Amino acid sequence: MRREYKFDYDKAKPNRFAGRTDQQRTVVILDPDIAEVFNTPESVNNILRALIAAMPQGQRRKISGK
Repeated sequence: MRREYKFDYDKAKPNRFAGRTDQQRTVVILDPDIAEVFNTPESVNNILRALIAAMPQGQRRKISGK
């Protein structure tokens, strides 16, 4: 690093996400109104799994974000 950055290693904190690299993850930005209801990763995953289970088998791979 350049000297002008003056990074203070005494104030550095460990990366809280570093331990999550054992699984492949995708980050999704939720709209504020959705984030108010589904405010934990577990709640989002639970509802998405329920939706997947309710979908007809043939439709599961056909859905795209476009």
